[in-house]
Amino acid sequence: MSKSELACVYAALILHDDDVAVTADKISKLISAAKIDVEAYWPALFAKALEGRSIGDLIANVGAAGAAPAAAAAPAAAAKTEAKKEEPKKEEKKKEESEEGDMGFGLFD
Repeated sequence: MSKSELACVYAALILHDDDVAVTADKISKLISAAKIDVEAYWPALFAKALEGRSIGDLIANVGAAGAAPAAAAAPAAAAKTEAKKEEPKKEEKKKEESEEGDMGFGLFD
């Protein structure tokens, strides 16, 4: 992330924390007060991107985007787990049948 992007992010967070509307002008004023040189389009870009969005919700759901695919995969994983639980039962039956065929001695007895 570039210095310009970070400056805009921090300015937007400061504005949100103070319950002030996030606008390009206010972001620019904060950045200039911090004596940071930023290209003119960054504040407008951030203001447009954040327009109509709840910054609090964005902050609270930072990791939620990665969780959605995991939640979708959970039923498939549960089905695999159930299938694995059923497989040992089949194998146990096969082992019991093979033990019945054992005559009581082994190759190395």
